[in-house]
Amino acid sequence: MTGAQITELLAELQDMIMGSTLAKCALTDLGIQWAGWALAAAFRTEKFYDLAGSGTFILLAHLSRIWGGASHTRQKVQTGLVTAWGLRLGTFLFLRILKDGHDRRFNNVRDSPGTFFVYWSVQAAWIFMTLLPTLMLNTERRNVPLGPRDYIGWTVWGIGFATEAIADQQKWLFKRDPDNAVSKQACYSKQTLNALFGVKNRLSGLHLQGKFIQSGLWAYSRHPNYFGEILQWSGLWVSATSVMQGPQYLSVVSPLFVWFLLRYISGIPILEKQALKKWGSEPAFQDYIKNTPLLWPWPKF
Repeated sequence: MTGAQITELLAELQDMIMGSTLAKCALTDLGIQWAGWALAAAFRTEKFYDLAGSGTFILLAHLSRIWGGASHTRQKVQTGLVTAWGLRLGTFLFLRILKDGHDRRFNNVRDSPGTFFVYWSVQAAWIFMTLLPTLMLNTERRNVPLGPRDYIGWTVWGIGFATEAIADQQKWLFKRDPDNAVSKQACYSKQTLNALFGVKNRLSGLHLQGKFIQSGLWAYSRHPNYFGEILQWSGLWVSATSVMQGPQYLSVVSPLFVWFLLRYISGIPILEKQALKKWGSEPAFQDYIKNTPLLWPWPKF
């Protein structure tokens, strides 16, 4: 057997191993989400939906490294970054839903097992598509020396991680501040005025929907947490390209999918609609929309 034939055989073997690992990850992903759907539908709850999603990210990142047989520094760092993302976001979302008691995305879903199944299946697709560059990287056994793309990618991830974490924390603290929420006294005052005079109360501070955040990172973007989310997966793709070849570069669909999903489907459109419904008639909110970018931040001078 010639050297060229051996090289070709090894390449085919590598492709087979990578394909097998990706297939096992996809099946594991589906199995976890469908098991989660069965429990969620039985108890009519969405409280562990996001926790199951972030947990699956972490599990698949580690399983793909084990199944792929890769143990180089790049794969270890990439898997660690996915783990850090999943632990932070999963914990944050789980604590938030425990506090709120429900997730408005599921108001017309939790009582419909069929629709609920679609949501859990979509989450499975989201996990696999988003994690694809990391899964490919973790099946790559070639030890390519660390280079500029790795450091650039990890730096971008770090900026995104900090941006998302800070934005989430700022909004969490803002909503917990009694001065930014509706007090019972304000509600009673509005109800009393309506009962006595039959008119809508326009006094400042008595909005039944509370206040909207426009400070901190939220002064530069109306959705800075989503901006950070997009940066993180973009950075991981950049690092993973250090060992990519040919069609593997098509995994750029990962950050593009995250951007498209948040910008046009599940994230920004829903939140913008809710915000307009709450504060659309307020001049302050109209000014905020006019002068603050929707997603990509722009410094204010």
